[in-house]
Amino acid sequence: MNDEILTKWNKRPLIISGPCSAETEEQMIETATKLAATGKVDVLRAGIWKPRTKPGLFEGIGTKGLPWLVAAKKITGLPITVEVATAKHVEDALQFDLDMLWIGARTTVNPFSVQEVADALRGVDVPVLIKNPINPDLELWTGGIERLQKVGIKEVGMIHRGFSSYGNTEYRNAPMWHLPIEMKRRFVGIPLICDPSHICGNRHMLQSVAQKSIDLGFDGLMLESHIDPDNAWSDANQQIAPERLSELLDALIWRSETTTEQEFITALTTLREQINQLDDELLTILGQRMKISDKIGAYKKNNNITILQTNRWNDILEKAFTKGDTLGLSKEFIVKYFDAIHLESINHQNKVMNS
Repeated sequence: MNDEILTKWNKRPLIISGPCSAETEEQMIETATKLAATGKVDVLRAGIWKPRTKPGLFEGIGTKGLPWLVAAKKITGLPITVEVATAKHVEDALQFDLDMLWIGARTTVNPFSVQEVADALRGVDVPVLIKNPINPDLELWTGGIERLQKVGIKEVGMIHRGFSSYGNTEYRNAPMWHLPIEMKRRFVGIPLICDPSHICGNRHMLQSVAQKSIDLGFDGLMLESHIDPDNAWSDANQQIAPERLSELLDALIWRSETTTEQEFITALTTLREQINQLDDELLTILGQRMKISDKIGAYKKNNNITILQTNRWNDILEKAFTKGDTLGLSKEFIVKYFDAIHLESINHQNKVMNS
């Protein structure tokens, strides 16, 4: 890996952009030229091989599109990256000296496919980003990273593109922010990039999702850009013109994880200590609550009463919703919090019942 690519890789924020699919050489060069002119894009992306849900849809231009990216790089100086899903994809991409690669969500979901790509990359010094799997399974995402690391890939990064979820209507792929946050905790120092295009599936939400990722400490963005978004051959609704991309990036508020400002550090330390104390109190209270659940479990056992009391649980939730509303707590949080407490209480009573 040359120093120029390593510098780009380590840049924060790292901005990757380009069309969902390479369609023609003219389209690629014009898009790349306009993106380079913004002065805000670090790496040029394009889909060459497109895994589609159904046969008959546009599945990418294939290997013949790789020279178009090379030509765009020569004209603009932008490093280039593509998605790879098979060993043959890796072989072709490396033959054309691609600067960076990424593994897509449909590949991450299959450990055999990830291993095939990883084996093809063994001994290669190139940065590789890996998207989260389609389904919300962090072990698959973790496994993909570890497979790349085990074959010697030194520069591995993550792309959060959201998760498929039943009943989701707001997003194309629900962000489920707590999952990439957990991955950031597991892999300290590995860059985490957000892909708002695939999370949103539309243009009007891109800026808000991009800003949310920045506020959460993400290290960059991958955004799809096309010279004629409405007539793109794939994912037209979520692509934006280079000029609009520039406006979007200008509107974002970039934040950092740390500061040397002593007043801030002192104030934050004080507030965090208060949170630590409150967390200790919460855990103590929860422990006391579970001891009472144990006693209730014993009474139910002695009287042959079932653990689950639906009416009682509904009453608890309704009271919690009312109280939570006065305290500024969302109904969604109340449900998740009390569901966790309820499950732990059931587990405690179940142990008593079967002791």
